Amino acid sequence: MSVIRNVAHSISSRTLSDVSEIDTVRLSFDIVSAARRNIGFLRAVSESQWLHDTATVVEAIRRYDELWMPLISDLMVGSTPPMVLPPFDIEWVWFCHTLNPVSYRQYCEARFSKLIGKPVIFNEENEEYALMRCKELWLRRHPTECFENEVDSSLQSDSVVKIEDLFNEVRKQRFLYSKFSWPYMNELVYLIASRQRYKGFLYVLQRFTDGYSRIVPSLDIMLMWMTHHSYPTVYAEDMKDIEVEKIVGMWETLKEKEVEETNKAWENAFDQPYEKAGGTMEFHGLAPIQPPVYWEVSDTDVNTKYKSLFPRFLLEVCIFVRLKSTASLRVVADDKKHNFLRLRILRCHREMKIDKPISGFSLDSWKKVSQIFCEFGTRGLMLELHKHVGGCFKTKKVENTATFLWNDLLRAHSLTLERELDKQMRVVASITPPVQAPYLLKCVPDSVTDDSGTMVSDVILRMNHYRPQEGRWLSRTVLDHAGRECFVVRIRVGGGFWRRGGETPSTVKWEDRITEVREGSWSYVAGSIGRAPEKVVGTATPQEPPENWQASWSFSTGEEFLVSWQSPSTSLCDLRFCLINQTTPDSTLKLLKGRKMQYKVEKIRSESKEQERQNKEINSEEQEDEDEEGFVTLVRFTDDNPTGRATALLNWKLLIIELLPEEDAGLAILICISILRSVSEMRKEDAGNLLIRRRIKETKLGTRDWGSVIHHPSSSSSSSSSISSSHLEPWYWNPKAVVTSDRGPNAARQPAPNYSPVEGGDKLYKRGIIT
Repeated sequence: MSVIRNVAHSISSRTLSDVSEIDTVRLSFDIVSAARRNIGFLRAVSESQWLHDTATVVEAIRRYDELWMPLISDLMVGSTPPMVLPPFDIEWVWFCHTLNPVSYRQYCEARFSKLIGKPVIFNEENEEYALMRCKELWLRRHPTECFENEVDSSLQSDSVVKIEDLFNEVRKQRFLYSKFSWPYMNELVYLIASRQRYKGFLYVLQRFTDGYSRIVPSLDIMLMWMTHHSYPTVYAEDMKDIEVEKIVGMWETLKEKEVEETNKAWENAFDQPYEKAGGTMEFHGLAPIQPPVYWEVSDTDVNTKYKSLFPRFLLEVCIFVRLKSTASLRVVADDKKHNFLRLRILRCHREMKIDKPISGFSLDSWKKVSQIFCEFGTRGLMLELHKHVGGCFKTKKVENTATFLWNDLLRAHSLTLERELDKQMRVVASITPPVQAPYLLKCVPDSVTDDSGTMVSDVILRMNHYRPQEGRWLSRTVLDHAGRECFVVRIRVGGGFWRRGGETPSTVKWEDRITEVREGSWSYVAGSIGRAPEKVVGTATPQEPPENWQASWSFSTGEEFLVSWQSPSTSLCDLRFCLINQTTPDSTLKLLKGRKMQYKVEKIRSESKEQERQNKEINSEEQEDEDEEGFVTLVRFTDDNPTGRATALLNWKLLIIELLPEEDAGLAILICISILRSVSEMRKEDAGNLLIRRRIKETKLGTRDWGSVIHHPSSSSSSSSSISSSHLEPWYWNPKAVVTSDRGPNAARQPAPNYSPVEGGDKLYKRGIIT
């Protein structure tokens, strides 16, 4: 039966690109531009905390009902709305009201005997004109009413809510932006693909849902549907022949049966998987596991001033597989324990191998193989079909391969491509457009340098005609996610020369032990011996701390950084930080101990319930303190965002930094190094291996570059991988494992470094760092 049904589907189904407006609903406006505007509008709503106070909402609804709707009703000629836009608070209430088309239509017909539409305005200049035009009309009609909502939200509101259903609707939509806040959703190529899938969704709704209760829009389709809702007259005209009651609403509880029926209807129509990258089904009541990647829109990248720092781009990938014929089933029956599908990445993480047994695939439906997040530099992925080869020696061979390149997928229709594997199975890959992701930086030990920034070496000595090198600085090289050198950090420790016969460098005064950050990479003159870049982008100078503080640093960027520790013998949780900046009073930066806000780790592990219970009972608080040790979250507070926004996560013990493009990398490096130096001095020990003065051999680039691939927990839990799961998780989930393994499998057996006496000896650096 399944074979007959499959043949019938192949005859009746068509590709998504074949669906035209003749086959389904004709969208009578530019829904792509409208969706992009709505995302920007929802973001502004989300960032405007004042807009969500009860008193503000009550006043906004009054202004909407008593002032705005009568005004636009009088201005509206026929079914064409006037080119005017209301104040921000009223536009938000209006937007929420239109998301319930039935309630909105009833309200309009009861009050005005017609449906009130919204003007289609997407150009910023036109929006500004429409708002100014509205203000003129408003003041003329309501001279005693302020154009802006000026209610005092701090006062207790005694106003009675006139339209309680609308009030509840506005409160319900308060966090609407959280569903559409992924930065790739604002990309034009994503929105064009979403429009085509929305047309396909309406096509399925018209022709393939007989006998089904309701169908569920995926996230990209929901964005289009919500946008369509927000233009009431357009929506009413376009959807007059559609059974919209069959569509599951945004905040409704999702049922498993509805998900299955939606997948089946879509597969019957297009013979393709319904879900895709950036198009999952996320609804109240049946929400999937939250993705491990924190992605947020950044309006500016302040780090473009650093020419040596390259942005990092991330995309989401989904892989689906379906068996093609009954021959595939026979193969599975013969070798189901041996044959498998292997997923590999072309670059940056070549060691990754994710295996899936073929026995888990089906002829009747599409099965998700994997959902991962990849850096654009990985280039693409490869699927290998491994088959068991009989004989005396049981071996496996690669029978066939399918390769998907990111550039090919970006040019593909709906960002989706299909391949065949050995005429036995079909593979569909989909991606989201690559968008800028947080920077990843780590400091690694390097050779001692002199006052000029040149590494202390016999090679340099000979090049300088045996003139001794003056001064001694501990050095660290800052590498980005791809292993590129982008900064050099130097800590001044000693002055003077080294000469045979007894003259050695001596420790400089405490106030002269500055830290400097130089932009760029080393200029190598012989092998690994080189000179630091010349451009200094930041310095930290120690100074006498004020009362109740143990350390104070003056940054050249204008900040004063204070560190306090009640007792060095107690936990590191007693550390306190304060960053004072007199040059930018409109922005406050606070440092919170541990992984806070979006960096808070909700670990998803495959532990049994018994193991989980035991772990909770045994030293749970101590374990939590140990896990958070070394982490500091940078949070910026501004007038626009008074609740704060986490812009960076630091691990000062391991010298690892993740920061958003809007946070300054130079400042983050200075903070990280200053905390480590302060703790080392207060605790009288090398808290972060600052005394290491040689580059440690690391894993070859491209083998398993950190942050290059991150597995979605929903797929990683059921997959087998040949490498440690810590390499497929965000680095801050298990930073020690990531950093240790990055130093190669033989890191623990590497010989102790043989430091030259010319550098100054261990005592010099211990005095300069610890005392």
